[in-house]
Amino acid sequence: MPRLFGTDGVRGIANADLPPELAFKLGQAAGRFLADKGRGSIVVGTDTRRSGDMLEAAVVAGICSAGSDAVRVGVMPTPAVAYLTRAIGADGGVVISASHNPAEYNGIKFFDRDGFKLPDEVEDEVEEFLVSDTATTRPVGRDVGRSMEMPDAVDRYVTHAVESIRGDLVGLTIAVDCGHGAASKTTVKALRDLGATVRAINCDYDGMDINAECGSTHLEVISDLVRAHEVDMGIAHDGDADRVLAVDETGAVVDGDQIMAICAAHMHERGELVHDTVVTTVMSNMGFEVAMRERGITVIKTKVGDRYVLDQMRTAGAVLGGEQSGHVIFLEHTTTGDGLITALQLASIVRESGAPLSELRQVMRRYPQVLENLPVVDKSRLSSSSAVHDAVRAAEKELGDEGRVLVRASGTEPLVRVMVEAADASVARAIADRLVEVVVRELG
Repeated sequence: MPRLFGTDGVRGIANADLPPELAFKLGQAAGRFLADKGRGSIVVGTDTRRSGDMLEAAVVAGICSAGSDAVRVGVMPTPAVAYLTRAIGADGGVVISASHNPAEYNGIKFFDRDGFKLPDEVEDEVEEFLVSDTATTRPVGRDVGRSMEMPDAVDRYVTHAVESIRGDLVGLTIAVDCGHGAASKTTVKALRDLGATVRAINCDYDGMDINAECGSTHLEVISDLVRAHEVDMGIAHDGDADRVLAVDETGAVVDGDQIMAICAAHMHERGELVHDTVVTTVMSNMGFEVAMRERGITVIKTKVGDRYVLDQMRTAGAVLGGEQSGHVIFLEHTTTGDGLITALQLASIVRESGAPLSELRQVMRRYPQVLENLPVVDKSRLSSSSAVHDAVRAAEKELGDEGRVLVRASGTEPLVRVMVEAADASVARAIADRLVEVVVRELG
């Protein structure tokens, strides 16, 4: 049986791969594994998907069935749930979201009492509980948990985010694409509270439009908005707002690597980059590593997933880390990728430096990169495919020190990702095409 947990919780098509029966069991697991002796409180939040209501009801029922109380915060960014869990002294948090995936998907992920995602070994215990046929005694009477709301959840989180930067954003005009997702509740409010002028789009939602041709997976929308108006920068979130990507005042994309490079260089100059170290993943562009090395900043790489970035940050004592996709962690302010706090940090550097974002992003030169996401029948076969392995080795030999290759199975979708970087864009494209052909032939 394939592992239930991927790189970011349990995920699948809602009411099919992820039915309410499974959500109920995951709620029970939250009450059992997050709360001491099965009695405590669990914060529960969702993004804007239509299936969120169904799955939230099932998760809350499971939590109460395990004897814990469910604190419902409604539509809320993933990092907000992590923060609120710590802020109110809850025993854990549950987020019902499939992040950047289409509306028919949903997911369930856990945070511990300190706002950190669960380590693999605890997820393994949860999986064992889910598949076990062993009957467990359920609490009755007064020992059954309750469900309650937190009416000031948005204000609490926004205040926390606003206080993460020095000064204000007065004088900046910022375009925002909320992606019809959870950022609709928080980002515009935070920016306006800091004095910025905001041009916002896709802040409404109907449950089926989340991430649909908008947000951080469709940056052409925010780029067009920026080009149509005189603004200082644009930002775009994914569905649960744990990531953010930006565009400069000309509409050019500023990805997660560039955002981290800008922030790392700024923190390094101010003596705030602890151990002069940044943690990123194997997907990070070679240009990022080169830019950091030129400034005397150490780069530690880990596998894909902001939870693994965080683990390495805690081990290394680093305060900044993240992914090219826009999951960035400022460990002094948040315990997971936080799109709002990242956006505020970036905007505050633009405000403080007085330099346009188009100039700031020149801190690193991106190596030409080709990334292909390939739907496959069974991504688990990738590790045993000798043909793919041989093709990758041949590509690496061809590139030498002038590029790199990465072929990996997605942790959240039925995809294999093929990434090639090279000093020459045409070389990267040609090698990627050859690798794509092998992967499609071998894995379907």
